[in-house]
Amino acid sequence: MRISIFGLGYVGTVTSACFARLGHQVIGVDVNAQKVGLLNDGKSPIVEEEIGELVLQQVRNGKLRATDNIDEAIANSEISLICVGTPSSGNGSLSLHSVFGVCKSIAQALRSKSEDHLIVVRSTVVPGTVNRQLIPLIERESNKALGKGFSICFNPEFLREGSSVKDFDSPPFTIVGVRDQASAEKVRELYKDITAPFYVTNLEVAETVKYASNIYHALKISFANELGSYCKSLGIDSHEVMEMFFKDTKLNISKAYLRPGFAFGGSCLPKDLRALLYHAKSHDLSLPLLESVLPSNERHLQRAVEMVLAQGKRKIGVLGLSFKAGTDDLRESPLVLLTETLLGKGYELRVFDRDVSMARLMGGNKEYIEKEIPHLSSLLCRSLDEIVDFAEVIVIGNGNREFASIFDKRKPEQIIIDLVRLLPDNASSQPNYFGLCW
Repeated sequence: MRISIFGLGYVGTVTSACFARLGHQVIGVDVNAQKVGLLNDGKSPIVEEEIGELVLQQVRNGKLRATDNIDEAIANSEISLICVGTPSSGNGSLSLHSVFGVCKSIAQALRSKSEDHLIVVRSTVVPGTVNRQLIPLIERESNKALGKGFSICFNPEFLREGSSVKDFDSPPFTIVGVRDQASAEKVRELYKDITAPFYVTNLEVAETVKYASNIYHALKISFANELGSYCKSLGIDSHEVMEMFFKDTKLNISKAYLRPGFAFGGSCLPKDLRALLYHAKSHDLSLPLLESVLPSNERHLQRAVEMVLAQGKRKIGVLGLSFKAGTDDLRESPLVLLTETLLGKGYELRVFDRDVSMARLMGGNKEYIEKEIPHLSSLLCRSLDEIVDFAEVIVIGNGNREFASIFDKRKPEQIIIDLVRLLPDNASSQPNYFGLCW
């Protein structure tokens, strides 16, 4: 395929050389004449393992060259990859100056081109950028409509400095966000010699996956460093702790707990987090990341409360009271806190949870309910039908599969607020159905 790659920085240079090695005809484009000259001389504009020799080979093979002439690059390519930087502005926002500039230049060059052209955005941009900003800009500057002269997609890169060539050759996956299937197939053809799963989604999901990945990596590093600092203050080998931690691939290194849902609770997580933070403070140790977890959890609980209040209804039915399905443990259940908050604001409530029965409650659970919701016995229902008959708003609080039948029993005018995404596949078929964070 004939490719033009805009931006001969870190990502652009690696992408250019690697695609050329795969047999594509590649034109690197940059406004910096020095970078263009270096690449045309077979020298890499960046310092990176393996890239110097790779650039030299591909220039000698005639598969890679560079130019600062955008019209020439567009005329001699069918796909353009945008790989310019998107640095932080002073206020923390993303600077799209270079992206806008490149898109404008490409669009103007497309005015004189009759063939369809695919624009692939590789630069990191916040969700919604391609749809809301780049497409209108290109349409305006090219005098062409999306799908009639040009198409666009988002294909995030996951290259790490120091191992970028290896990362290009062996990515965890290739993802492309598109508005049309034809664009996805062109990108699939571009990567056909890369052995990795290929996923097609919409533009916003692809844009967000890039951020989710980078932010999670930052979160993991910060978590490990704070835990390491805690261990060091106690004379514990943090690396040995983490080696043991890694061995749990069921919960620790897995998909577990990574699907957006409701706040955490129960008898362990809140208690243990508070205990570790108190212990750390007793050693004069500040752990900002870990200290932010409980406030974040409380704010998420408040989002659920606000979502219920926003409906403007007074009769609320809550499905589930324990902090998760399959247990009657009510200690620090966020659903107990949700119920208590709504009661305190004067709402009428009914609760159904087959795992929770006043006749069976004892010990810590009984004491907790008597302290937090003393009127629980008057709120508990014996069946889903009682909730349906009573409620204007139904809140699905945990993942008990019994609650799924509410979708057959509910009335169309009843509002359902799902805190756990009990209905993942056909939620769009349900009227007045809202998810907490999806």
